[in-house]
Amino acid sequence: MASDKSVYATTAKPRPIRVPKLHHATFMTMEIDPMVRFYEAVCGLQPVFYSEHAAWLTNDEANHRIALLRIPGTKPPVDKPHTAGLHHTAFEYPDFDAWLDNYVRLRDAGIRPAFCMDHGMTMSIYYADPDGNGIEIQVDNFHDWGKSTEWMWASREFSEDQLGPQFDPDKLVAAREAGLDHDEIHRRAYAGEYRPAVEVPNPAFPDIWAQKIAANPALLDGVPLPEGA
Repeated sequence: MASDKSVYATTAKPRPIRVPKLHHATFMTMEIDPMVRFYEAVCGLQPVFYSEHAAWLTNDEANHRIALLRIPGTKPPVDKPHTAGLHHTAFEYPDFDAWLDNYVRLRDAGIRPAFCMDHGMTMSIYYADPDGNGIEIQVDNFHDWGKSTEWMWASREFSEDQLGPQFDPDKLVAAREAGLDHDEIHRRAYAGEYRPAVEVPNPAFPDIWAQKIAANPALLDGVPLPEGA
């Protein structure tokens, strides 16, 4: 005879009643200051605590969203763009104009993206931080997480292509100056109208460590251990 009891009465609780939410990401680094300057410029993250060996940064009400640790013994990565591990972290703007204005501000400050893609649910600009970690700055194309989630789950387009076309962000800037709105620019970008002259294969973030080590071979020794260790 089948039991009329619920699964919660007959088995251990499958998960917490209140699920946790993503709070922060932590990076090991060999230099704190360049990373702090990058994340402040690109994402508006400011240090809550900042020292030579660690920093905790936030851009909202949380006590931190990014942590940076300069741990003794840390060494440079090998072939970072092509090894397993974290690919990128992402930050979202609430509207298209703020998102594109941020690109223009960074471009004019000499900070250029590694590649840009219209994924369908988002338009996304990807940067590499000073350690070669990927950072995505995105805007939702549906103006609503529920709608973009449904599109990812149910659309034929996303089932066939989870990346979407690359785009040249300066072409988006020109399109906006010509009077096109977010929806029309997204439609054209997703159709491939704003592709860059040269696309990034795969796409992959640049491998910056060979150049950094060539300029400073002492990096291969890693972050120095404390005296007497």
